[in-house]
Amino acid sequence: MKTLYIVRHAKSSWKQKTVTDLERPLNKRGLGDAPRMGEILRERETDVRFIRSSPANRALTTAKLIATALGFPPEDIEIDERMYGAGDQQLLAIIRLFPDTVVEAMIVGHNPAMLFLAERLAGFTEDNLPTAGVVCVDFDVPSWSDVASGTGTLRFYEYPKKHR
Repeated sequence: MKTLYIVRHAKSSWKQKTVTDLERPLNKRGLGDAPRMGEILRERETDVRFIRSSPANRALTTAKLIATALGFPPEDIEIDERMYGAGDQQLLAIIRLFPDTVVEAMIVGHNPAMLFLAERLAGFTEDNLPTAGVVCVDFDVPSWSDVASGTGTLRFYEYPKKHR
């Protein structure tokens, strides 16, 4: 059994016109939502032992804030350059290479790829995956390399507005 947490980065700021898209930071709401989602995941007894993030500042900051709330060392987050700008098929290829010693893994990235990945893997039917949204998908497979379209089962879907 494998479990994947698909996380869209928290709300980012558009105030600084001189920063690149890659450098764009979280805004005040995002800085509050990300740790709150980590707390919600901790309350759900999440046992993530592997986190991979897009290198974008907003995604990596989200990953670090969630990791801290979960008691996962932020310095152990793997940054994957391929995730920035990746589509759902590229993300699936990345997931299929996760170490099989990992039971629960998390990826932190960007829409629309995160939404499409949740649709592809578990038939997620929402129109949008909001910022800081988390889709938890279970796979009844022995290896990450066995993860494929339609092989996942949606366990839960959490997002900040649900808890305001």
